Parts: sequence; structure tokens; C-alpha cells
Amino acid sequence: MSNNPPVKRVNRQTWHFDQNVRLQSSAVAVGPKEGEGPLAHLFDKIHDDMYAGQQTWEDAERQLMEDAVNTLLQKAGITGKDVDIILAGDLLNQNITTNFTAEKLTIPLLGMYGACSTSMLTLANAAALVNAGYANKAIAACSSHNATAERQYRYPTEYGGQKPPSAQWTVTGAGAGLVGIGGKGPRITYATMGKVVDMGIKDPFDMGTAMAPAAASTIQTHFQDTGRSPQSYDLIVTGDLAAVGYPILKELMLTEGYDMDQVYNDCGLMIYSPDQDVFAGGSGCASSAVVTYSYILDQLNRGLLKNVLVCATGALLSPVSTQQGNSIPCIAHAVALEGGK
Repeated sequence: MSNNPPVKRVNRQTWHFDQNVRLQSSAVAVGPKEGEGPLAHLFDKIHDDMYAGQQTWEDAERQLMEDAVNTLLQKAGITGKDVDIILAGDLLNQNITTNFTAEKLTIPLLGMYGACSTSMLTLANAAALVNAGYANKAIAACSSHNATAERQYRYPTEYGGQKPPSAQWTVTGAGAGLVGIGGKGPRITYATMGKVVDMGIKDPFDMGTAMAPAAASTIQTHFQDTGRSPQSYDLIVTGDLAAVGYPILKELMLTEGYDMDQVYNDCGLMIYSPDQDVFAGGSGCASSAVVTYSYILDQLNRGLLKNVLVCATGALLSPVSTQQGNSIPCIAHAVALEGGK
């Protein structure tokens, strides 16, 4: 029987990882618009066309995830045989990007779906498996593609439908992180798993307003469970609230007594330049994955950031249910990262 202490369950929603679990390496692959943004110099692979050299957009998204995972393995100096499990997800029905990618990798798979919160959903669970000893090394990965997401959730790009300013631009990209015990890379210290929050929003072109209350719920729970506050972090980022949801979250948190103004940013606002035509900003599960596995890890590894809370936000949008008049439930999952040795 192992003498290692069990995973510390801080409270109903928050886990504490006490086994020196680290995000040992990461990799990111993106499309052309993302490659024109302010973080381009930190991306591992930039495709110059939306098809990524493939015949369909769905195949292109698979290529992005394959690029991210294979580059991650190369950077870590390991092969797929050294990885016990991959936890991955995407936005498409039946997680087809994840399934086809895992088939090629021949790594045991836990497919996960949390809409745009999938980046931290997979990372939190990868950390839990490693911390508990069920895996020595685990990969967390996710992807999204602008054209595949638009075709599934709203209107095909070819349709040319008009969008309101509250709409967002689904990030074309994929990110992957390698989780293990010890070694280099920031520690994964806490994960706070969110509850589904439904504020009655029915507009599929206003995800920022729909997701902000879910983010507020998870972040507030994280502070209450850990005894931390906004001042405990150098940076708190949400996944893709963008220009609409960003101020709503700040106001919701301030109402509860948490002033995040000095430390808060949103990945959907960070990945693109203000002059890029992306409506209210970026969205998709690749939004938080691409920023976390490039910029945030770079800042933590260089010591420019010490403590970061990443709260990936997700609208659990179903075209069928919204067409039947249902509102859009949302969820957010948060992971705390700590830099330094």
C-alpha cells in the first residue's frame, strides 16, 4: 500500500494537488488569423491557410491537434509510449477531432466535452490522475476551428450571414500540455470545477453575456475554498468572455467584494490585435488553450508571473435545443498554476 497522502479535497468543488504535479511541457498550433496576432512569436506552428494542407475543415482541425500533440512530444523528448493517457476534447459532435487524433497516437484516451471550458477540464483531470498515481504522464489537449464551429453551431461560413457586434470569432488552433510529477514547469496547485449556470440567455451570438455568470460562480468558489483573493494572483484569465463578457464578470465579482481590475484579462482579448476583424473577440476551447500553453507558460517559466488562475469558460450550446426555445447553460473550470522551482 502506498504511503502517499490522498488527494486533498478542499471542498465540494475544489481539489488541491499535493504531489508536486507540474505542467512539464506544452505546444500550440494555430491558423493564419491567430498567426497574425500579438502572440504569434510564441506559437509552435502556424498554418498559412484554414485548411492546414487538408481537404476539409474538419480534417484541418485534426491536423491542428496532431501538430500540437506531436510537437509537445518532441519538445519533451518522449514518445507516445511514454504517456499513460491523453485527456482531450473539441467542439464537434462526438468529439471527432479528438477520436481520430487519438487513433493515430495510439495513446489511451479519455474524451471530454466542456465546450469552451475543455482546456481546463482536461488539465484539471489530468492533474488529478497524475496526483493520485493513476498515471505517470498525461497529456491534456483540445482544439477548435472557426469554420467547423460556425457550421455546427450557427451558419456555414459560405452562407455569409450577418453577425452582431456581440458575436465572437472561434479560434482556429489546438493546444496540448504534458502533466507529470516533478521536473521543470509550473506547479498545478488547485482546480475548481464549476457548476452549470443558466441565466436564461438564448442568443447564440452573445456568448460573453451567457458565460460571465458561470465564470463568476467558479472564481468566487475558488476564492472561498482556498482562502485566496484576486491579490493572490499576478494574473487571472478567463477563456473567452471577450469584450462583452469581460466587463460583466468584473462587475459581478466586484458586487461580491472581489476587485479583479488590476489582475484580470481574457484570452479572447489577448489572442488577437484590436485591428483584427473578430467582432467582440476570440472564442472556442482553443482560445484559452492557445494562450495558456504559449504565453502564460512562457511567463511562468521565465519568472515574469508567479501565480496564475486560468478559468476556462464554456457555453454548452446545442443548436437543436436553442431552436426549440431553450436557453444556453454555461460552465467554467479553473486551474491554478504556480511558477518557480
